Amino acid sequence: MKKRIVGMLLAGVMVFSLTACGGGESSEKGETKESESDMKVAMVTDSGDITDQSFNQTTYESSKAWSEENEVEFTYYKPESDSDEARKASVDQAVADGANVILLPGYLFAATVVEQSEMYPDVKFVALDVGAGDILGAGVGEDYDGNPDNYDVKEYYNSENVYTCTYQEDLSGYMAGYAAVKLGYKHLGFLGGMNVPAVTRFGYGYVQGANEAAKELGIVDQVSVEYVCGGQFYGDADITAYMDTWYGSKGVETVFACGGGIFTSAAEAATKTGGKVIGVDSDQAPIIGEDLTVTSAMKSLGTTVKTVLTDIKAGNWSDYAGKIDNLGLVSENPEENFVQLPLETTQWGDGFTEDDYHTLVKAMYDGEIEVSNDITAMPKTDIKVNDYGSIK
Repeated sequence: MKKRIVGMLLAGVMVFSLTACGGGESSEKGETKESESDMKVAMVTDSGDITDQSFNQTTYESSKAWSEENEVEFTYYKPESDSDEARKASVDQAVADGANVILLPGYLFAATVVEQSEMYPDVKFVALDVGAGDILGAGVGEDYDGNPDNYDVKEYYNSENVYTCTYQEDLSGYMAGYAAVKLGYKHLGFLGGMNVPAVTRFGYGYVQGANEAAKELGIVDQVSVEYVCGGQFYGDADITAYMDTWYGSKGVETVFACGGGIFTSAAEAATKTGGKVIGVDSDQAPIIGEDLTVTSAMKSLGTTVKTVLTDIKAGNWSDYAGKIDNLGLVSENPEENFVQLPLETTQWGDGFTEDDYHTLVKAMYDGEIEVSNDITAMPKTDIKVNDYGSIK
């Protein structure tokens, strides 16, 4: 087994290096960095595809654009089914086709990281939204106790050729919930996809943000949140009918639709009643409709992809190998962060202006506002939260 480097970065925020020296530079050990002139990039989709208008599509478009700008060959692969075996088969095919840098977007790739990082030690894997818990769940199996601190995660995969990162979704979720209440929405909804950690962090952050805004406005008795997960990452007739009830008889004003294509059900129902939607992962206003979209709780996937690929091309893989980063706020400037709201399409108003947003981000960055990332239980709130579990 390859030698493991002891230690792991499980949390904290990483400021990516945007400038790097080219090939041929000597490292501290006197070794010469390998040239990446023959770099060939591939991406494999998870349960969605490159038209999911969310996580996969953002990763694909960022990877493709970077590759074209840098004259690097790029190919994407869609597994034949939603299974670990199919995802691994797509990685096998990518390697057979000559890929030496493979992007894996989503926690579903944990089993792929565990097995194929060992199988292909000369391939660099960049796994987005894959954390230590995901890797341990796949590597340890049913005996995993759910606490990453009890294990050395690097014993379960080849950390030397893998970089993984997760995002502090609770922070952008908080921003979205806070903004919605400040903008005058009092009856909110949260529609998650599957009940997985990233979705839950978005949802619990959203609830916390709505609660804090209601407290500041003195209207905790007037604000409430309906909370449910769909049990899948796409919308359908059943979920649309559920949203029809929320927007219709329940009087929900805006729904944070968080989970791949599940937003389609919220958007379809909202159009019937004049309701609103909050997007996720990327700025979804151009997709959902700018009039329909209050804001979007974003993760800067594009920034991550382009920065990591740039550093790999520059020969700086050692800056990433073996790291499991948790990306969030790195600046009081919203646009420099890995979690944020879109400046151009958020429906700013007198209750929450762009200046107010900058003030909020600064307070969060300075530690004046603390957001819990605990997902073991729904946050305690002054506002009423009705948790319905899962639709399916």
